[in-house]
Amino acid sequence: MQADVLVVGAGPTGLTAAHLLGSLGIRVLLVERNPTTSDDAKAISLDDESLRTLQSAGIDRAVYPIIVPGTGTKYFDVGGRPLVHARGLGDQRFGHPFKNPFAQPDLERVLVEELRHRPDVETRFHTRLFSLEQHSDRVRVGIGPSDGTEPVEHFDVSYVLGCDGGRSTVRELLSIPMQGRSFPDVWLVADTVGDPHDQRYGMHMGDPSRPTVIVPGRDGRCRYEFLLHPGEGLPGDPPPFELVRQLLRPYREITPDQVERSVSYTFHALLADRLRDGRCFLLGDAAHMMPPFAGQGLNSGVRDAANLCWKLADVLAGRAGDTLLDTYDTERRPHAQAVIDLSVRLGRIVMTTSRSRAQLRDLLVRIAMHTPQGRRYLTEMRYRPNTRVRSGAIVPFDGKKGSPVGTFLPQPRVLHGPQLQVTRLDNVLGRGWSLLGVGLTDADWNTAAHAGLPAGKRVSVVLDDRYPRDRPGRTAVADADGRLQALFGGLTGHFLLVRPDRLIAAVFPADQSERVSHSLRRFAPAPEPDVSLAASDGPAEISHEVVRPRPAPTAHPVTKSVSKTQGGPR
Repeated sequence: MQADVLVVGAGPTGLTAAHLLGSLGIRVLLVERNPTTSDDAKAISLDDESLRTLQSAGIDRAVYPIIVPGTGTKYFDVGGRPLVHARGLGDQRFGHPFKNPFAQPDLERVLVEELRHRPDVETRFHTRLFSLEQHSDRVRVGIGPSDGTEPVEHFDVSYVLGCDGGRSTVRELLSIPMQGRSFPDVWLVADTVGDPHDQRYGMHMGDPSRPTVIVPGRDGRCRYEFLLHPGEGLPGDPPPFELVRQLLRPYREITPDQVERSVSYTFHALLADRLRDGRCFLLGDAAHMMPPFAGQGLNSGVRDAANLCWKLADVLAGRAGDTLLDTYDTERRPHAQAVIDLSVRLGRIVMTTSRSRAQLRDLLVRIAMHTPQGRRYLTEMRYRPNTRVRSGAIVPFDGKKGSPVGTFLPQPRVLHGPQLQVTRLDNVLGRGWSLLGVGLTDADWNTAAHAGLPAGKRVSVVLDDRYPRDRPGRTAVADADGRLQALFGGLTGHFLLVRPDRLIAAVFPADQSERVSHSLRRFAPAPEPDVSLAASDGPAEISHEVVRPRPAPTAHPVTKSVSKTQGGPR
């Protein structure tokens, strides 16, 4: 067996990671212990960042037919009256609608189908990880049929990604604990068909006697979630149909064949102590679990994959050293913790069972809605923590206040090329590092070019009413949707160095180009003849060739040798 990376778990996170790595020419073996994709409709919302990640892998068009683009959420007070309508359309800052309901079985099916077009990705269902043993330059793994009917196959890979859910075998084999808490409240979730709800928004019913969530989907599907009273059900037990019918009676009549799935369960707020262990990494629910009230569980896993996969590609291709991989934990754990905390807070506020607290909540929300700032905060869903990296693979900006360093580059629509094609900005930037310049001269561009910055694509941003004209060595983009000036006008005279995951790594004037390049050299590979990050033209060319694994030094020389044979289901 020849593979650069073993991905364990074919849920949304593992499938996304396989797509990202495969699109970069990395040889991937994806294994899933179950015989096929899951029929459980667990997650129900993709956000704009996740769709952008799928866009980078070239599969967003395949996903759009199974989502409801651009929905919102309406919150109701104690008496069932509308309190806040958070509309999900917005300005599509990242090039896609903010909130998009879907059915997880549909998403997994589409992602698996699209993997058939990835020659560098092999997928094996009914296959589980039995053992892993780490060495300084490889991981020895053992995989085999989930039922143990055939011998275990042992082989070496460069890296292992544990995307195998809350009962992660990879996390267990690495003996990585999780910290946090589990909640005693039992919720019943019912996915139904033939539903009369056609609203393009989810509904949070704030009655403390029975907190309820309703999320209409495509083609008459609808998700209902109810907080159960003591004695109504235990987590993991299939709820009786009579209970489901009783809970749904205020909203619709239901027959048994209209219930696709119903289950009772509890929530967790947990984060792994570390997301990296030598050459092994934890992603998705294997790394963090959170209550569903912010709709960020699946989306956090997609963020993990987006953050890690380009780094693995750079290290495997010899463009970066092992220290770059340490930034995965540095960058992702703080944001994952922030999203967990938000999910817990939202649950306490929106789904409280205390009538006095619910009445106070309603009063404070109505007061906030009478102020412009409060109204924007609630109706534009600004309570979601923005992804902002403060330490990692970035160069902190020492200039003006409010620097965008560590945040994601916006994705407006731009005019591009001699035919003035209208396209999303990411489609111009390509797959690798990119360098955007706002209002800069040819001399400024020459200065940046000689600094050896890792930019495969160089893009000049035209803010005034001129046609975008390409120059030797760089292309140009102009405004196509009226947002370019607002987004980039404050950065006139500066370069923006953008990572493959579209995070802004540095903002700087031309005379600081060498300082930025020098700062990034801390992620260079170990010295070898003719190999340095500064001399690289970035990872833009990765997608055109198969990248073969190469030994890379590890910050954890020989982490451990582990061989266990028991792990929970995905």
